[in-house]
Amino acid sequence: EKALCVLARATLRTHIITMLALPCASVRASAVGARTSSPMRTMISMRSRPVVVVRAGDLEPDNISVLVCGGNGVAMDVFRQLTAAGTWATCLQRHETNRKEIESVGGFLVKGDALVAKDVAKAMNQSDEYDAVVSTIGGTPADPIADSAANIALIDAAAAKGCGKFVLVTSIGVGDSAGAPPPNVYDALKPVLIEKDKAEKHLMEVSAKTGMQYVIVRPGGLKSEPATGTAVLTEDKRVCGAIHREDVAALVIKCILKEKANGKVLSCVDQAQLLDQPAFEPFVV
Repeated sequence: EKALCVLARATLRTHIITMLALPCASVRASAVGARTSSPMRTMISMRSRPVVVVRAGDLEPDNISVLVCGGNGVAMDVFRQLTAAGTWATCLQRHETNRKEIESVGGFLVKGDALVAKDVAKAMNQSDEYDAVVSTIGGTPADPIADSAANIALIDAAAAKGCGKFVLVTSIGVGDSAGAPPPNVYDALKPVLIEKDKAEKHLMEVSAKTGMQYVIVRPGGLKSEPATGTAVLTEDKRVCGAIHREDVAALVIKCILKEKANGKVLSCVDQAQLLDQPAFEPFVV
């Protein structure tokens, strides 16, 4: 997993918080067998593109196919939780470390790099259709190109295929949340945050042109401990704190399933692990 290096929050006085980058490439998709009948879908025409198929209303986890792009960490937690709920899934990853686990629950692994066009095409073609694509792909401050270029390639490919929704997992500190992290943390992560901002803006532009729905999820500092169940989403751009990967995955899945999340940019933190800041209103999905 490529992670943004940084920081377990040390003390409130120094305001240092660990903000690990989100996984790299992992895609889950649908594959074998018949699917149950699907809800009514909304068809949105596109110039020089296939038709984007957006399902009306909330999605049922056992009646959708999802492509999850990213390596370990959050991406694999998304995969595990989706398949446990009955979702058809495929993973795009640069390695085969997780192949046995993925295939043991009926998932598919496409080994490839989202920076390579043929690998992206192979992942997109693994299933006849994807109801949603999730990307947790990220680089490092020393090599942040994947944060923009890889995600942009996936966004374009998803829209071209006609996927109904794209959920992009970035980071607190991107775009209009730049003032949320302590200055020393923002400076350490700045190369990555700038590239993630390019991907976020591109996703919004593609959505406006094609009708593909989107959700942007910005987690705080990532930890690997078990889920706490106290993590929340919020539209408040000032929040900053830590969050466990399993909790991020659970909230990402809510964003996949719930129509209410469409078109939202949401920060993602654990209410019990916040930095000093004013009270904020959670976004409930």
